Amino acid sequence: MLYTINTSPFENSTMETALRFIQPGDPVLFLEDGVYAVQAGNRFSETILSLLDKNPVYALTPDLEARGIGSVTDGVFGVDYGGFVDLVEEHQPNSWL
Repeated sequence: MLYTINTSPFENSTMETALRFIQPGDPVLFLEDGVYAVQAGNRFSETILSLLDKNPVYALTPDLEARGIGSVTDGVFGVDYGGFVDLVEEHQPNSWL
């Protein structure tokens, strides 16, 4: 199952709630304001690194660029819209809004 998280972890607990349900191996895609979670060196970096131990983590590149995020936590893959479509085709999406 593909988990998509589109809200900033600085504004609400959506990411933390989603993390309780994510199973090992499930890909996680951060998009819209959710990309703030994967910015390198912020207070969520350790959480993202822990998630990366068992899950592939992606961030939508156009959303990173739109928010001026140039550096992401090591191991997070940037994907464009085509990559987003590929992930949705490969995995059943589960959106955390």
